[in-house]
Amino acid sequence: MIISYVQTHWKSFSTLVLACGLAWIGLTSIYSTNTTQGLVPAPRQGFLAPDFTLQDMAGNQVSLQSLRGKVVVVNIWTTWCAFCKSEMPAFQKVFDSFQPDSGAVILAVNSTIQDDPVKVAQFVKDYGLRYPILLDASGRTTAAYQVRALPTTFFIDRNGIIQNVTIGGPLTEVMIQTQITSMLSQVP
Repeated sequence: MIISYVQTHWKSFSTLVLACGLAWIGLTSIYSTNTTQGLVPAPRQGFLAPDFTLQDMAGNQVSLQSLRGKVVVVNIWTTWCAFCKSEMPAFQKVFDSFQPDSGAVILAVNSTIQDDPVKVAQFVKDYGLRYPILLDASGRTTAAYQVRALPTTFFIDRNGIIQNVTIGGPLTEVMIQTQITSMLSQVP
């Protein structure tokens, strides 16, 4: 009799715990979203872009955080990447089309840990690149952005939130221009 009583209550208790667990899973899946409203850095759309500070070709420090309030395009590339070579002229044309006070910045982050700084300098000269070329010599930025393919481009709004990630390429001038123009038209 006592064993039967314990078994009945144990089954009831187990059923109650299971029901509560299923209800919790259901409620959290309804109210969760694919973003943290910019509170947590992650290299994905809808998340705060991970901050970095890198040196440009002249040895000046550039940090992503210092560009908050501007639309920022972060293009991670190498000199040996065929699609990177194809899209660099498009980035230069877009860079040239924006006025310095437009509120848009293009940063070409060279994954220097996978490249040669001498080749980077020659590449920049050969392609006539005049926008900021940053050197990721340690590989920390490439790792923080979880780059698995080159090129990878992040379009970041004025609040530092990644609005689009493009893996691979090449991006065209129109594609880059459209993304930037769209973000510039958004009210901060």
